[in-house]
Amino acid sequence: MRRNREEGKDRASGRPQGKGQEIARRPWVLRGAHRGRVTRRNIIWHELIGLKAKVIRASHPELVGIEGYVLDETRNTLTIAGDRVWTVPKDVVELEFETAAGDRIVVEGGVLVGRPEMRLKKRWQR
Repeated sequence: MRRNREEGKDRASGRPQGKGQEIARRPWVLRGAHRGRVTRRNIIWHELIGLKAKVIRASHPELVGIEGYVLDETRNTLTIAGDRVWTVPKDVVELEFETAAGDRIVVEGGVLVGRPEMRLKKRWQR
């Protein structure tokens, strides 16, 4: 129950009501200082949130072509905001990330499965 009308301001007509839609309209929020440090060698250990991503191959044909900025990352999914907000499973896709320098890095999604903080502890061949 609302006691104060000020609490209901975000529910006005014409504003996005879905989860992540408000952020998706403002992609400048996602561009952090860390984007320039991502390289082909360290992307597996790096933070993916804020990078521009595109699904180039997937086992499900509707997932191919999804592109936008990574909003959130869980153990098995990436939330990508483009023209709408998508939740993409990591293990069935191949992703292309764009760095701040303009480099395009292709990564198999199965390599990214796992919590982001636990990926740092994994040993990968460099």
